[in-house]
Amino acid sequence: MAKDPQTPLDDELARQEQEGEPEQAVDAAEAVEGELEDIVDKAEDEAQAEAVEGGDNPEAEVLAARVEELEQSVTEAKDQALRAAAEAQNVRRRAEAEAEKARKFALEKFIKDLLPVVDSLEKALEAMGEDASEVHREGVSMTLKMQLDVLAKFGVEIVEPQGEPFDPQYHEAMAMVPNPEVDPNTVIDVMQKGYVLNGRLVRPAMVVVSQAAG
Repeated sequence: MAKDPQTPLDDELARQEQEGEPEQAVDAAEAVEGELEDIVDKAEDEAQAEAVEGGDNPEAEVLAARVEELEQSVTEAKDQALRAAAEAQNVRRRAEAEAEKARKFALEKFIKDLLPVVDSLEKALEAMGEDASEVHREGVSMTLKMQLDVLAKFGVEIVEPQGEPFDPQYHEAMAMVPNPEVDPNTVIDVMQKGYVLNGRLVRPAMVVVSQAAG
């Protein structure tokens, strides 16, 4: 089967696509489209002039056929230009989305490594007995607060679901204990806090969940 003849626009778009330049392909399509429209207008004028001067004229029929052919080429050129523009827009949007995603979650690994430090400070504060000095207690408390403030600055939120319904997307059940005082599947104890970075779970909260008695 013979290959369809290539239009000037087809050749130009093929070259631009090989070079990976969709926006330049669109510009080329628009330029070729303008040239084709000029040819169509000129051919129509010549066809009308021939028809007025000579009535039925084989050359006029040839020009009319040529006009129809060029009009079809213009239609195809417009369609290809629209497709190229749409593809360029899609590529731009995907690149912007990937850049935004990378920006939001670039610190995820660093935050995961920092969370054990926060856990240790919290446990140290809880473990301090009556014999601990007020200065020592205040120093650990201030250090912990500074750590949490820095995490919050970069979009980290704490997941501490005490008394909330169990959510498997953000909570990890470590045990289930019968408790008639609360509804089943309620978090009755938080063994370790969870953390979320810009809406993405970094670490689930480790919890104890109630279950129906009996």
